Amino acid sequence: MQIRPTSNVQSTSSVNLHANNATSSTDTNHSIPVDQVDISSEAQSITQTGTDFRSDRVNEIRAQISSGVYETPAKIDAAISRLLDEIA
Repeated sequence: MQIRPTSNVQSTSSVNLHANNATSSTDTNHSIPVDQVDISSEAQSITQTGTDFRSDRVNEIRAQISSGVYETPAKIDAAISRLLDEIA
């Protein structure tokens, strides 16, 4: 039995060469699309007011942490309880 190739590799490569040249010339004719993001007015207002929203509370907690009185058994129990509620 003789097995003959179904296509000629040389002619295929020349077709691919012509196809690559054709696509490269059409690529130069099209402009590259530009990405755009639209932010809603609600998101913009949240961003503007959110920076100093709870700064007083954050400073209070930082002071408690640095003084060593922030972690109490009651707070730890509450945190564990909330965690278990989320898992369940």
